[in-house]
Amino acid sequence: MIAITGSSWQTSLQRYWRSWGLWLLLLVAPIGARYMLPINGDGVAIAIGGELPLMTSPFLGVSLGIVVSTLVLPIAWLYLRSNTTRRQPWQVEEVTPGSRVAIALGRFGADVIIMLAMLTTLTFAGWFLGWLLIPPRPFNLYEITLALWLVAAPALMGLAALRILFDARPLLRSGFGDFLYFVLWITSIALPATTVGQVTSFATNMVDFAGFVTPLTFASPAGADDFAIGGIRAEQGNLQLDVMAGLFSPGYIQSRFAWAGIAVALAAIAGLIYRPHLVRRRAGKPGRFTAWLNPGPPPKAIPNAQPARAAALGWVNLFVTEFRLIGAGRVFLLLAGGIAALGAFMDFRHAASPAALLLLVFALSAHAGRSEARGLLALTKTTSFAPMMRRVAFIAAGAAWTTLLALPALVRAPSLETLGLAAGSGAIAALTASAIASVSGSAFAPRLVLLVLWYGYFSAPPG
Repeated sequence: MIAITGSSWQTSLQRYWRSWGLWLLLLVAPIGARYMLPINGDGVAIAIGGELPLMTSPFLGVSLGIVVSTLVLPIAWLYLRSNTTRRQPWQVEEVTPGSRVAIALGRFGADVIIMLAMLTTLTFAGWFLGWLLIPPRPFNLYEITLALWLVAAPALMGLAALRILFDARPLLRSGFGDFLYFVLWITSIALPATTVGQVTSFATNMVDFAGFVTPLTFASPAGADDFAIGGIRAEQGNLQLDVMAGLFSPGYIQSRFAWAGIAVALAAIAGLIYRPHLVRRRAGKPGRFTAWLNPGPPPKAIPNAQPARAAALGWVNLFVTEFRLIGAGRVFLLLAGGIAALGAFMDFRHAASPAALLLLVFALSAHAGRSEARGLLALTKTTSFAPMMRRVAFIAAGAAWTTLLALPALVRAPSLETLGLAAGSGAIAALTASAIASVSGSAFAPRLVLLVLWYGYFSAPPG
């Protein structure tokens, strides 16, 4: 078992080292730290009692940990699910007597090393930023490093474990797994709010997977009842936080080691519950419900039909085709009808528009992934319309879908602002999906990026 684990670990690491995407991943956290740190009220503000705490070494370390939780975790998930190790020789592995637990632990170990390598680059960036920002207050490399690694390392290990766990089951290998991770990520950030007012202990710290709440609130004069993170307004005060007291508070360090242990256990469980891949067979006669969900068979060919003439306005046909392919399927049309009706009765910006965009996140990413597949792209280059023209039609079709779903809201309350918001949001979503799919060649990357952007749009305050 040790030999299999070592072989799996070494093979995965060698594939990582040959991946150019690894270097981009190593840059994500330092660049994000530069623009997200709460400096002079900018970036992700961390407010205690309506004030921004003074920048000290341990506070900087925890702030960098928050960068990991809010920015790096979804991007790292994107990398782990779409990097060079995504394709595995399962046709060979699954017919050999090797332990699946050993293989899972080996791949988990390689993923953890990559995540910790990214955390190391963030540590060096934190040292440099601390040297610039902290003086004349004491500048301590040890406190920056300890705070950052206690907060972020278990979270990154948990991320790697989830990747291995989701690769073990067929349903979680698909787009549903990406959506489920998105839900878990949001939950892990919001769940610590349930411990507000409770005594700090091992149990309360276990609720905080991200690990940054206790270090900021344990010795806070305002307490956890007046604690906020995000794009909020706060005064530049003289609040001095004893972050080190929070790091060494009852149960905190034990909870971080416990989360690391849970990550290892999840990787082992992934090997135990691993289900082999199945070669897809052609479906037989579909059931009544399945047949109702399918788009239906294409129209029958007419053998004696006249040859088709060249279209006078071919680009119109291209737009119509993209529009139909985005909205293919009866389920999509039913959901779209319900969302359009929602706009007739509720506020468009904060009800119908987010619902329409959430539906289109999956439709646009799926169609963009199909259209930008490497083999198909080589074929479409030989058609009368260049791939770039099809992308333009795709963006226009995305804007048309959101505009169409906004029509009931426009009939109820005509507004150029609503019209511009509908068309603009659809165009931006389609442009993002097309651009990312053209680089990644799949639907996964645009889907996750659009989900993150959608959450920001959905959560934006009124005004």
